[in-house]
Amino acid sequence: MLKGSKVGLRARHEDDVPILQDELYGDVVTTSRANGRPWRPITPGSKRTQFLVDDEDEVNTQFSVVELEHGTLVGSAQLWGIDPHNRTAHIGMGLRPSARGQGYATDVVAVLCHYGFVVRGLHRLQIETLADNAAMLRCAERNGFVREGVLRSSAWVMGEFLDEVLLGLLADDWKQTSQE
Repeated sequence: MLKGSKVGLRARHEDDVPILQDELYGDVVTTSRANGRPWRPITPGSKRTQFLVDDEDEVNTQFSVVELEHGTLVGSAQLWGIDPHNRTAHIGMGLRPSARGQGYATDVVAVLCHYGFVVRGLHRLQIETLADNAAMLRCAERNGFVREGVLRSSAWVMGEFLDEVLLGLLADDWKQTSQE
């Protein structure tokens, strides 16, 4: 398990899947805002859930997020779109409703940065989030991510186009901020 100050990132367990499917994917508005695809119902137990892990997948690495004190499942985190040639990846995460607002997101991003830069040897990590997602923007910037641009009206979400913010962090910049 990879550990931060509040959370650990571990392999996905089979019994995590229905909880994440129900509490994260089952939240239509949050899923629509996070996925970049329209929400659609998925039958319980379906193999089409985004929370099943394919151990052969070299492009996406998924984790279950647990709080360290009790080991309680609090969410899902991933590096996706891993490009080994350019040594880049994207960060994604989702927290269960009961875990939001407790500082877990900032710690999840910090642990994903450690995993990406130290364990995987990546050069750049990137986050794309809706411009009105103040919580994600805050936790990204707390971890040293820099706003690099706004993609105007690039996300169709629940009947309207919304702007997305693109944030990036380079390994050298992360090393400097993580040593301070």
